Amino acid sequence: MNYTNYNMGAFNLHIIKNTNFKTVKVKVNFKTKLVKEEITIRNLLRLLLVYSTKKYPSERLLNTASEELYDLTYSSSGMISGNFSILSFEIDFLDPKYTEEYNLENYLDFLFEILFNPNVEGQKFDTDIFKLVKEKVKNNIETENENPSTYASNRLLEEMDKKANYAYNPNGYISDLENMTEKDAYDAYKKMLTKDIVDIFVIGDVNVSEIKEIFNQKFQINTMKKPVGTHFVTHKKFRARTKTVKEAKDISQSKLYMGFKCDEMSLFEKQYVAKVYSFILGGGADSKLFQTVREKNSLCYYISSSFKPINNLLIITSGIDKKAYRKAVSLIKKEIKNMCNGDFDEDSIKKAVATYINSSEATLDSQASIMNNYISHEYLDFDLVDERIKNIQKVTKDMIIEFSKKIHLDTIFLLEGCDTSAEEED
Repeated sequence: MNYTNYNMGAFNLHIIKNTNFKTVKVKVNFKTKLVKEEITIRNLLRLLLVYSTKKYPSERLLNTASEELYDLTYSSSGMISGNFSILSFEIDFLDPKYTEEYNLENYLDFLFEILFNPNVEGQKFDTDIFKLVKEKVKNNIETENENPSTYASNRLLEEMDKKANYAYNPNGYISDLENMTEKDAYDAYKKMLTKDIVDIFVIGDVNVSEIKEIFNQKFQINTMKKPVGTHFVTHKKFRARTKTVKEAKDISQSKLYMGFKCDEMSLFEKQYVAKVYSFILGGGADSKLFQTVREKNSLCYYISSSFKPINNLLIITSGIDKKAYRKAVSLIKKEIKNMCNGDFDEDSIKKAVATYINSSEATLDSQASIMNNYISHEYLDFDLVDERIKNIQKVTKDMIIEFSKKIHLDTIFLLEGCDTSAEEED
């Protein structure tokens, strides 16, 4: 596998030469500074572009065209990555060497059709398609709010800090959606093309010179932009007293979410020490939280912890009976304190390291995972797989104990079938 990054002036072209797959994956990322008021319109826009184009003015025609290209698949996605908003457009297709009638340019032309030939008339998107996609965005937002776990997760982050980037809903907001017009979407499209930083990632057994030539000639972006800032969110203040919020919902299983803010840390701590810590604390059936809260005390249906390196957050999630709330929280806090005191053995570290290595090696079996590794390498300066496997083995017990002192319980959110309340507790 060989990786090269080419500065093409108005965009960056990242080519991962890999001969292990019979398909080629291409992803185009449009990245800009996150602005809450732009989240909804950008999410609407990325769906508009993959629902119809000028050449294929309906979803059915677009699908038919993709099927004729040996079932090429295409998609778009939107995400919040710390301080940035990223819109991604992706195609996957059979390596042209296995076909008789198509070449690389045929496939890429389909992508360029989506990006540069939208279904627009008079500087606004087609009204019928706009209404269809607008309704879909609305349904996506409403459906997300109906899922208790997703709702509880979002509400926890909001209560931790409503103005923080991590508290924003990546799907957007119905209140913003209601008054949006076809012209607003077109204005957002033009802004994306001229203002966003553009990264193109290609993985497969491709001809590098051919890829460069096609993008150089046909990728219709010529505005020069300079990358600014970091993805990583830092926390300047920590609560002296934990914030607790309880909210009523007609559900059979209460959702307990606990959010911890973390001090600034090194890239090594973010990539490795925090991962081992989180695995020992709540990474599986052998974890401290699972053994204590579920196995020994039967207080939850599930429990886990996860570290969010971009946002510097540790999140503990659990499904409980509402009557078990106080004892469950008490035991979780106790296990957090035990980690600070070094109450874990070398065997638990070895298990965490082995699990990390296995999952890292497994990423090499997937084009998408390999590509994501390189995206993290470019955007976050995270190590690639070979370095990850080496560095995870450097984590020591002392490092984990030191890391455990950097996490601060900020907010507890409980979604249960009782009256809504908010309080401060020690």
